[in-house]
Amino acid sequence: MTFDDFALDPSLMEGLYSMGYKQPTPIQQQAIPVILVNRDLIGCAQTGTGKTAAYLLPVIHHILQAPKRHLNALIIAPTRELVLQIDQQIDGLAYFCGVGSIAIYGGNDGIAWSNQKHALEEGVDIVCATPGRLIALLQSGDINFEHLQHLILDEADRMLDMGFFDDIRTIINYLPKKRQTIMFSATMPPKIRQLAGQIATDPEQVNIAISKPADGIVQQAYVVYDSQKPELLKRILENEDYQSIIIFSSTKENVKQLERDLRKTNSSIKAFHSDLEQAEREEIMREFKSRRLRILIGTDILSRGIDVEGISLVVNYDAPPDPEDYIHRIGRTARASRAGVAITFVNQKDMHKLARIENLMGREVEKIPVPAELGEAPVYNPEARPKKNFGSDSKPHHGGKGRENGGNRKNNGKRRFGNQNNKPRKA
Repeated sequence: MTFDDFALDPSLMEGLYSMGYKQPTPIQQQAIPVILVNRDLIGCAQTGTGKTAAYLLPVIHHILQAPKRHLNALIIAPTRELVLQIDQQIDGLAYFCGVGSIAIYGGNDGIAWSNQKHALEEGVDIVCATPGRLIALLQSGDINFEHLQHLILDEADRMLDMGFFDDIRTIINYLPKKRQTIMFSATMPPKIRQLAGQIATDPEQVNIAISKPADGIVQQAYVVYDSQKPELLKRILENEDYQSIIIFSSTKENVKQLERDLRKTNSSIKAFHSDLEQAEREEIMREFKSRRLRILIGTDILSRGIDVEGISLVVNYDAPPDPEDYIHRIGRTARASRAGVAITFVNQKDMHKLARIENLMGREVEKIPVPAELGEAPVYNPEARPKKNFGSDSKPHHGGKGRENGGNRKNNGKRRFGNQNNKPRKA
């Protein structure tokens, strides 16, 4: 199958091929025909499967075929980083057909807010937004979805994890009941199915979930006490073969503490979290992508929002809470046919988490012995029931999943109807 088989608008095809697309991925092969005939869709597909183009291509095609242009589609995503990535992909795909989009997310100053409203007044075809800022616009009357034809929820499971279930239901109340609803999620927990039952009509289901990491990832685990983690991490980071590194920790507070500790011996390291101003976050990502910054530390939100090739090492300083989160985390490495290494620290209470990860993947993760000079390590026994208190060697983490969307925006009204001034982005 090729993209020509979908009979998309010729101007859209021109943008598609200019971005380097060649053959449709499995999710695109299954989802595009369903969306083209206006069926509601629930897609189970992870990052890296081509899901964004799977819904953008048919939605842009519908916009081009519409007899009258208006605000046609709403895309809701959990983080500002993902919203920007989607918006940028629209830029490239729609470059030759002039479909306009705007990225909307919160925390910006008064000038940006004014520019944002002005762009909406001039008219755009697609709005990409995080839930919080979108609700503010809806409640202030600054955005009107009277003619909306398409609603897309991207990474719906992550939005629910971040506490946006009620926000999404609030947004739905502002939308026309007669519309096409498209949902993409990496996993399908009961709450996602509950949401789908409330907002979609007889949806087609497509499942392309790939719960296995890329073959090029070398997976390793150290079974450790929490008190051994800092020194072990420092030793790993001394390996200069790792030129680009992401470290995942369980909470924002832990991320900040890790940055403070590691900066004492490594200056090329920064934390990425929601307490930073948007300008700071964007500058950190630019530094990391350009290799001016060697080490980036973040929470699981980063695993969904980052799109950087050539990452040589991913370290799970804390074992991820869900096996699917592990797949997302280590999937940041070994991209574009490059090899990569993923190392996970597993303390006593997290041994069962690693066992669940191994069960999901259908393979064991190699256990590497802790250096003898760091002292005796725990024995890996995932079936043992963890004790509530392991003393000084196991420090409980506090806090939970917070809303890490927040933030500012930078694409203030950049594209309106018929504006073709932006250059297409290459794949």
